[in-house]
Amino acid sequence: MKDKIEVNEKGKLDCSIERTMSIIGGKWKPVILWHLGTDGTLRYNQLRKMLPGIAHKMLSQQLRELEKDNLIIRKQYNEVPPKVEYSLTERGQTVMPILQLMHTWGKDIK
Repeated sequence: MKDKIEVNEKGKLDCSIERTMSIIGGKWKPVILWHLGTDGTLRYNQLRKMLPGIAHKMLSQQLRELEKDNLIIRKQYNEVPPKVEYSLTERGQTVMPILQLMHTWGKDIK
């Protein structure tokens, strides 16, 4: 069954795939979500080591956006040195089946 594409109140197309990609699309967000979903709660430096080539500014920005979209939780501990951990929210967990399919598909096309 094909879904109808609607026009939103601003006169733009309201496409579910476009909406999904606007939230989890890009080079880094799916990989960040994948690591948090498969490896569990991670600290900033652990994530950075898992993402070779990502700049500090880009990782911080991507984490902020994922937190704003309620896909990850940022938990800060008031201690010295500062400790911050990231984990998936319930909403973030709902992305894992999509990422699992992408992972499987990506392995199969080698």
